[in-house]
Amino acid sequence: MVEPHLAAARPSPPVNPEFFVSHLREVMPGHYRTANLLGSRHALDPVTRHVQVLDRLQQSADGSPRDEILGIGARTAEFLGWLNQDLGDFDQAMYWSDRAMEWAQESGDDVMAAYLLFRKSNQATARRNAQQAVGLARAAQRSPGATPRIRALAAQQEAQGHALMGNQRFAQVKFDEAHELAASPDDEHRDDALDMAYCTPTYIEMQRANCLLELGDPLTAVAMFESELRALPPVYRNDQGVYLSRLARAYAVSGEPEQAAVAADRALSIAIDTESARAIAELSAADKALRRWSTVAEVATFTGRLKLMSSTAPSRPATG
Repeated sequence: MVEPHLAAARPSPPVNPEFFVSHLREVMPGHYRTANLLGSRHALDPVTRHVQVLDRLQQSADGSPRDEILGIGARTAEFLGWLNQDLGDFDQAMYWSDRAMEWAQESGDDVMAAYLLFRKSNQATARRNAQQAVGLARAAQRSPGATPRIRALAAQQEAQGHALMGNQRFAQVKFDEAHELAASPDDEHRDDALDMAYCTPTYIEMQRANCLLELGDPLTAVAMFESELRALPPVYRNDQGVYLSRLARAYAVSGEPEQAAVAADRALSIAIDTESARAIAELSAADKALRRWSTVAEVATFTGRLKLMSSTAPSRPATG
């Protein structure tokens, strides 16, 4: 019989890789929904821990089991990169995207590698590096693993790069291409561990509206944001906060401070819960555009709430 103190001293048995990978495939959709509905902060800790376990497992596995670990590891690390990006930590976002790309390439996962090229293009756009955004988006579109949805995502990302350069004609052509691809069925390579359900015509048109705002057409952007927000599924609450923030800025630039403040106030209520650095950056831009109407009651209410949130929130990394 083993003495109690000796039994307690034994290390815990290792995680069964096959069981863990199967479990993670089951729980990942729940993490996606949590981040979409409640914000990235709510999914960050468990996803970080899952990636750490996967990293340990892949170091001691080989053959097909290791490929399985690397495959789910790439998807989980990519999602961890996105969570950090949404929360404003670009160093961690790019680190985990790079790790995800390594694991995808090592396991021969062409679909994941193509998706990661789109994600890295998205990161370049967030840093306003237009040339890199276009180059990576084009690489994603010609990747052998690019499904119709990935090509749609990459095409709209290329459009955003062209918009950053001020080239509206090229941007509109790529947005049209992305819209058509997003509207087409994509039954190939379906994988619940890689959530691309958000890639819809509504998503594409939200990005187009934002680019029109950047290109100096806020009135058209307002109409598009209003229309597409009505079509946005409720689960995408985190994104709703971002889009409402952009709508607020579009209204402000259009010279409609009351409507801008109403949209901004709704966005702020969501951002307080989700802690999205994307939404907060957009709200700051809307606040700046609203400063000349500081005496308008609705504007004063919003700016007061924004200042209160800023004074009580912990410091955030720069969003790029």
